[in-house]
Amino acid sequence: MICVLAGGVGAAKLLNGLKDVLPSEEITAVINTGDDAIMHGLYICPDIDTVTYTLAGVNNVETGWGLQGETWVAMESLKKLGGETWFNLGDKDLATHLYRTARLSEGVGLKEITKEIASAMGISVNLLPMTEDRVETMVTLLESGDEISFQEYFVKHRHEVPISSVRFNGSQQAQATHGVIDAIREAEVVIIAPSNPLVSIAPIFSIPEISNALKERKEDVVAVSPIVAGSALKGPADRLLNELGYEASVEGVAKYYQDWINTLIIDKADFDSVENIESLGINCVSTETVMSDPQIAASLGSTLLGLKR
Repeated sequence: MICVLAGGVGAAKLLNGLKDVLPSEEITAVINTGDDAIMHGLYICPDIDTVTYTLAGVNNVETGWGLQGETWVAMESLKKLGGETWFNLGDKDLATHLYRTARLSEGVGLKEITKEIASAMGISVNLLPMTEDRVETMVTLLESGDEISFQEYFVKHRHEVPISSVRFNGSQQAQATHGVIDAIREAEVVIIAPSNPLVSIAPIFSIPEISNALKERKEDVVAVSPIVAGSALKGPADRLLNELGYEASVEGVAKYYQDWINTLIIDKADFDSVENIESLGINCVSTETVMSDPQIAASLGSTLLGLKR
């Protein structure tokens, strides 16, 4: 069994590659919920949904998130009524959020609801929210000093405004979802997906018992860098690393993950950084990591499985 710490699009692609080379039932994904939000009265789980839709083969391949053939009639009607529409929810996507919100109101936990949705979509990868407690990723804007939610920063402001800090509200009191710690302890290898280190993986680390469990398994933890040749393939990871005092490079990623990982997978474009990363006491493997097609994702999955004990 392997365990994958997952954010959104990059993690979803990696999980798709892994299930092409390993039975789905042997994969557990621990998914970030720090960017969950309540919008229009509905409970939204962006990373869980991105992973779910991708594994089900119904995601919008152009954006990496959302659903194929989506329409926006409900949002258009809401706009006419004067409602807030900066966070768009597609008509098909609404069904997921309506179902989740209704089940939560019935007292069902997020783990069970995620399992129900995954099962209905034919997914056998074990998807675990990092916690069933409320953890909120909050960012502080550099110029105004205002603290806003991650979704306001990412969607409303299109992650174009510089920030000075990130905080995970509620994480110190949060408990890992039942099964998460066992998955980390029992996995042959723990993989940190190529997700944004600071806002997709850090929320998972911010839960003390998860961080401690990872440190206990450090020799078996491998990360895939989301930075290639100094840039993020998607999203603001490179800018956030720079803004928050880290270097937007594979070496910067290595230094950030240093307390938790034994091995870092980097792209061939960064081969010249292998020696510097290994000088940090981290093993380094250079291979093709840009998952532009399923074959590359599967090849990367095979490389990761080759690191099992």
